[in-house]
Order: sequence, then C-alpha cells, then structure tokens
Amino acid sequence: MTDPVSRTILLLDIEKYSDRDDIEQAYLRRMLYDVADRTLERAGIDERLRLRADRGDSVMELIDANASVTALLRALLTEVPTQLHAVNRMASSSAQIRLRGVVATGYVAVDEHDGWVGSDLNHACRLLDAQLLRAALRERRDDFALCVSESVHTGIVRHGHAGIPAEDFHPVTVDSKNGPLRAWLHGPVPGAGDDHSEKGGTSVPGASSGERPAPRRDQPGAQAPGSQAPEARAARPSAPPAGAVFHFHGGAPTFGGSLVGGDQHGVSGGQVTGDVHLGGSGGESA
Repeated sequence: MTDPVSRTILLLDIEKYSDRDDIEQAYLRRMLYDVADRTLERAGIDERLRLRADRGDSVMELIDANASVTALLRALLTEVPTQLHAVNRMASSSAQIRLRGVVATGYVAVDEHDGWVGSDLNHACRLLDAQLLRAALRERRDDFALCVSESVHTGIVRHGHAGIPAEDFHPVTVDSKNGPLRAWLHGPVPGAGDDHSEKGGTSVPGASSGERPAPRRDQPGAQAPGSQAPEARAARPSAPPAGAVFHFHGGAPTFGGSLVGGDQHGVSGGQVTGDVHLGGSGGESA
C-alpha cells in the first residue's frame, strides 16, 4: 500500500440509477462521464492531476492537492446545473439524469489491488449516501445537490470567494454507521421539521417566558379558583366595626312599621352610614 497523500475528493452519483434498464443505464453513465470531464476541464484541472474510479452509478475522483478547490467548487455550482439542464431538456423522462455531489479533502492511500483506502474517503462516501442529501435532490429543480465536508467549508466556502456564496451553504449533521457527520449543504435544507440542521434542542413549553404550569387541584397545596391560603387570610388586617347602615332607594322608608316623615335631605338613593337624623325635629335616631 502506498503512503497516504493529501487529495481533494469529488464524488458524483446518479439518482435512481437502478430503476432504469440496461440501455438507459449505459446512456446515463456516458452522460455522467461527460458532465464530470467538462466540469473538471472548466475548473482547469488537467487529467494528469486526477485519478478516477468507476462505481457503476457513481464516479469518484482523487484530485491532486495542488489543484484549485475554489475553481472546482465554482465549476460545480455553475457548470453542472447548466450541463444537466441542456441534457435533460432533450431527453425522455426515462433518460433524465440528476446528480448528488460531494467535495471533501483528506488523506488517501492506494493498496496493492488499486483500491483506495482512507477514513476521509469513507466519510465522503457516507455523505454521498446520506438520506439528507437524497432528500435535498428530490426537492431541487436544477437536478443537482451538493454537499461539502467541514474542512472544505472551513478552508474555502466560509471566506466568500467569487462565485461561491457562503450564505448559500447551511450546516447539517447526518447520521452514519461511523456516528454523526457534520457537513455543509448548498441550498435549502430539506424537511424543516427534521432534526438535520444545526439548531438548538427542542424548547420546553413555558421555559423561555418563565411561566410555570398551575398545580392541579388534587395536588398538595392546590387551591380552588378564587380561594386564598389561610396564611394570606390571616395577614389581611381586620376592618373596623361598621356603624348603623341604612339603604334608601326612593319611596317612603319605614322603621318598625312607622313612616319616616319630615325633612329628608340627600337620603333617596345611595347609602348613609353613621349617625342619621330623620325629620326636622332634630331628634336623633340610631
């Protein structure tokens, strides 16, 4: 096995390849190779700087570390959608080609059987096969969905180079048999309700506002609506004893069967408290 060397890893995969018959698959493979070659040519990456592996419905490219990753990303974002549109507008429904793509960097070695070995390559393959990337392609209209590794985003994408808008890449975490993998998806993240994007945990109702649920009536210390705790009632100061109170609402009030006569001023309608003098004799009545 050779010593591991630094490489840029490009993976392209055809959507629903196994659903096609042999003739259609052969056509799709030719289109895949053509798209890959034209894109790498547009990025200025010579054939001598890359090594290709055929995986049937996908192509894997190991690109020399001295080749421009910035130019590669720019070509993928512009050239691939343009080529796919040109091919698909003239193809039948059974010959439509749609691609998932991954760009990553890492160390890769070649074994005695010309196989490629490296954990960075394994991680790139996991991203290519992730359900998140498959779902993203299903929702796209431009026939192409691209995902980049964390290292590619840190070294290239986040700096906002011309033709590579950093704001169009969104952080995602995908599940794999090697554990969660963090990556960056170009374009909208599919399934807003799914737990794919890099967001905080689910909020607890009432946690942000400081509200607490009211205790149930069958819980200790729970009180019926409108009732007060004994200590609250005890804390209230007692009101002073009230004097005599008479209510007059018009008419001729009587006391003990006797009619009240004489001068009454301001006693019809309302409430009178304290000492009440009825009539003009100046007599005092309690």
